[in-house]
Amino acid sequence: MRYIHVKVTAGAGKESFAKKSDDHFELSVKEKAERNMANTRVLELVAKYFKVSISKVRIVNGHHHPSKLLVVGD
Repeated sequence: MRYIHVKVTAGAGKESFAKKSDDHFELSVKEKAERNMANTRVLELVAKYFKVSISKVRIVNGHHHPSKLLVVGD
């Protein structure tokens, strides 16, 4: 299991995924921060980056904030 910190910009013009350090990332997603759409897209992008299924990634802290703590399982 691995913990990562993610700073999210929701409702951006284009998607981006930037690695700042081993456990810090900055993401921009097109989806708005409503009805959990942006969080779902963040989980999809992180799962794709770490090559795991989306069910192995979950938000531990920061559901309603741009700064989130995620756990990625194997």
